[in-house]
Amino acid sequence: MPRPKGLPKTGGRQKGVANKRTREIADAAVKEGLTPLEYMLAVLRDEEADPERRDRMAAAAAPYIHPRLANVEASIAVTGHEAALAELEEIEAVKPIPALPVN
Repeated sequence: MPRPKGLPKTGGRQKGVANKRTREIADAAVKEGLTPLEYMLAVLRDEEADPERRDRMAAAAAPYIHPRLANVEASIAVTGHEAALAELEEIEAVKPIPALPVN
């Protein structure tokens, strides 16, 4: 039977608790006197390490090294356009009317 609406979720993994693999990485890094990032990079550079493990370390270290691209709203403020608009209006006013072709 599903949980009734409005009842808070209970049980399960607590938020913010490190999983087994994360805990192992952190413990190994502390044992070697490295920061977690330094440890991940050391494993990544170790050519004798399992390729799958090196891939996991690369994926885990990437957010610390390469920032994510963010959506940035670009806006351009044009100032002084009133003078340019007035100049264009003057040019249009002075421009002669083209003559119609005579057949």
